[in-house]
Amino acid sequence: MSTLLTVDDLKSRIAAGEIATVICAMPDLWGRLVGKRLTAKNFLSAALGSEGVHASVYLFCVDMDMDPRPGYALTGWDKGFQDCVLRPDLATIRVLPWVPKTAFVLCDAVDHDGTEMAVAPRTILKRQLARAAALGLSFKCASELEFFVFRDSYDEAWEKRYRGLKPTSRYRADYHMLQSTRDEPLIGEMREMMEAAGIEVENAKTEWGLGQQEIALRYADALEMADRHLLYKNWVKEIISQHGLSATFMAKPFIDEIGSSCHVHVSLWGTDGKPASFDASTDSHMAPRFGSFVAGMIAGGRDYAMLFAPTINSYKRFRKESFAPVQLVCGGDNRTCGFRLVGHGPSFRVESRIPGADANPYLMLAGILASGLDGIEAGLPTPEIYEANAYLDGSLPRVPPTLRDAVDLFAGSDAAKASFGDVTHAHLLHFARQEVEAFEQETVTDWEMMRYFERI
Repeated sequence: MSTLLTVDDLKSRIAAGEIATVICAMPDLWGRLVGKRLTAKNFLSAALGSEGVHASVYLFCVDMDMDPRPGYALTGWDKGFQDCVLRPDLATIRVLPWVPKTAFVLCDAVDHDGTEMAVAPRTILKRQLARAAALGLSFKCASELEFFVFRDSYDEAWEKRYRGLKPTSRYRADYHMLQSTRDEPLIGEMREMMEAAGIEVENAKTEWGLGQQEIALRYADALEMADRHLLYKNWVKEIISQHGLSATFMAKPFIDEIGSSCHVHVSLWGTDGKPASFDASTDSHMAPRFGSFVAGMIAGGRDYAMLFAPTINSYKRFRKESFAPVQLVCGGDNRTCGFRLVGHGPSFRVESRIPGADANPYLMLAGILASGLDGIEAGLPTPEIYEANAYLDGSLPRVPPTLRDAVDLFAGSDAAKASFGDVTHAHLLHFARQEVEAFEQETVTDWEMMRYFERI
């Protein structure tokens, strides 16, 4: 029985008094859930009626602290930060078992004429899927998110300025059953809650870092996968918070610790539902169009990197021999390569090991698909399979070393402009530049104080 609800199911539960609140939320550019809690009565009359649920478009123009930033064409003080409408996607209704009498629905941001906003993350991904459909193609994707868990609550961690936090394990325990049994009361509850909320979990394991976990989600169509990823990431924090613990999805929370990745698996399918990645007759087993897709991922890996590694912190994760590859090359079952081929037959797919856990899933997948579609449209040849240690090969193209470098590459990319359109490209570019400037011009780090305060 599906854990997602139809509108009639929801109405019945509201009538029975089982649902009192409906959350209407959408992803912002940071990959956060933003929206409103509606009384069940007003959800039925407003969200499902002609009135709609309104929110300010400033949500697409704010920094991490919700400060509206200048320079966006979309809106500003000169335009009064006008409203958009949160239009519920009625295929996403579910009950949240950890929040009493509460249902949830994902929304699209639309203008008052019903047009989806070009800069909204869901819209950005949908447009790449439409581009693929015009070529007779679709995608199935899966993300593997890593995160760190600490015994400190979020309030305690904030008061400590995130220093001296206590991880939930004391020693490296990658794949260890002993540590995973210790963690099972929490991680097992997470798996159950996610399944009950309509997010299919494939497996869970302890990761290499102290307190680090990975819960892999079952593959799905690309938009559904981005939705699940977004909800899972937010809901992990909610559930952990209820236990008085904290978690982080930062790409590199501690300089002397491993980072947290988001490995993304992508397979190519026809719009007729037939797999289109595997071809047993080729040496690489890549079908021609899939080979062009992977070649496009490699060729566009630098131009689109800003979408896979969107924060200042993201680039600290990319280190040699750290399972965070920096080289843009395709290997077989080779974890030193930025792209790895795995599976066989219908399950044959490419794994991008570039994105970090801090990536916005919609923008991340849009960048992966856009680069691959660029390759298909250009008819790029299937890449050679790299079989050595890619970390040691300085001749290979690599991920940009900083966010500023990635932003500059995105800015000058004709491919990215063509893929996203001028309006969206300019908006994403300005958003990223604001983050670079916030760090470079408005921040004095602890490192600077310790290095320069007395001795300079």
